Amino acid sequence: MLLATSLLALCSLISALALTPLTRDIFLRLGLVDRPTGGRKIHSAPIPRAGGISIVASIGLAIGLTAALGVWEPFLYNPAIQFLIRLLPAAAIIFVVGALDDIINLQPWQKLLGQLLAAGLAYTAGLRVLGFGGNSSESWITLPLTIGWLLLCTNAFNLIDGVDGLASGVGLFATLTMLVAGILDHDSALVLAVVPLGAALLGFLLYNFNPATVFLGDSGSLLLGFLLGCFGVIWGRSGASVNFKTATVFGMAPALMAMFVPILDVTLSICRRFLRGQPIFGADRGHVHHRLLDRGLTPRRVVFLLYGACAFGAILALLQSGRHHRYGDWVVLLFCAGAWLGIQQLRYAEFRAVRKMVTGGTLQRIINMNVQQREFENAIDACESFEQLWEQLCEQCRAFGFAAAKLNFAGQVFEEKFVNVSPGCWRVVITMGERVMLYLSVPPAAAHNTSMMMSLAGRISNKLPQRNRILEYKPAALAAFSGQ
Repeated sequence: MLLATSLLALCSLISALALTPLTRDIFLRLGLVDRPTGGRKIHSAPIPRAGGISIVASIGLAIGLTAALGVWEPFLYNPAIQFLIRLLPAAAIIFVVGALDDIINLQPWQKLLGQLLAAGLAYTAGLRVLGFGGNSSESWITLPLTIGWLLLCTNAFNLIDGVDGLASGVGLFATLTMLVAGILDHDSALVLAVVPLGAALLGFLLYNFNPATVFLGDSGSLLLGFLLGCFGVIWGRSGASVNFKTATVFGMAPALMAMFVPILDVTLSICRRFLRGQPIFGADRGHVHHRLLDRGLTPRRVVFLLYGACAFGAILALLQSGRHHRYGDWVVLLFCAGAWLGIQQLRYAEFRAVRKMVTGGTLQRIINMNVQQREFENAIDACESFEQLWEQLCEQCRAFGFAAAKLNFAGQVFEEKFVNVSPGCWRVVITMGERVMLYLSVPPAAAHNTSMMMSLAGRISNKLPQRNRILEYKPAALAAFSGQ
């Protein structure tokens, strides 16, 4: 076992050191480069996106050379090794999707479709995230959990690949963590899976670290995340009742800790974009590395700082994965505390706004206003006459805290005062249709409700089917209704 892993690592490392500059130069001559455009792309010159090809070629060459030397013969009939071979088609699809995106820039839905296909193939090959408990059995939840985990890891490494040496270095930390865990647990499948990837990443990182002469590209970052997601499931298996290719969500906590920097980044990105109503798959400068760059750190310092965070996660992951660990709960608590402190240092305005809403009572007011709006809309829909509509309008204005409401309807004025109109009140005029105006006297305390009433103006004006009939009312009838 030691001889096999040593030869595999050595061949993969030497191959990466030789193939990376070769593929880099070929891509540069072909013009397959990432050109600097400012904004999220901070490099100053065109850089080839050849990392995925050099890493895959290095791993393939290492496996081929060691196979020619007969290193793999003792492991060929090992069920764990056969399972890893069955994962190759899924990994190949991810690599092809990334390579196509590097060359022709796929649409987000096309990339997602390819990732779903690859995750489905991995599931068909036997990769399983069974459930949440140590004794979980396979059920309907297995498929979405497995695909969700693989998509999360795949896109996490793709999104964090924004600074020289970041994604490849973070991937190397995660790979080495899994290697140590495999050695400690005498897990030959995990060791043989991660050794060639880790050695290839190490050789590639020498050219990818700041100032980089070659990038991972989507072919490299997507494949790296997908493979580590698969290896995380292999690492996460525990107990005699769970075989070599399945794991539970709780059992995969060490893998999540080892990859928490990219996973945290993609999770924060999804939450931020959701809170702001932006496309989930859109691009922005809100990623963790961008926030650190905007605070004045150099690219190298950003990378070293995030390497330190990876080391923190790796140590906790190894402690959590111990077969007989006594302090698992404390490890999880320490991990959560460290992640929380890190998020606080990033100072995202979206999360500060949410915290202010929750702690300051704003959220409750928004919920209350939305409930009132929905109830008012239902009440408006139930109105069958102008009189009922005016009554509901007055009730809502009173509930919103307005001092008075006046409706100018085709020259006829209807007015209601709810409290004394003080000098501090200010007036809002809302146009609700042709020759229909609503005037609101707004005390300072009710100012936040004005936008709600303005949003309801269209609904109210549309609920005036009696408008034409009302215009035909005799002035005497209108005068009697208005109290004139």
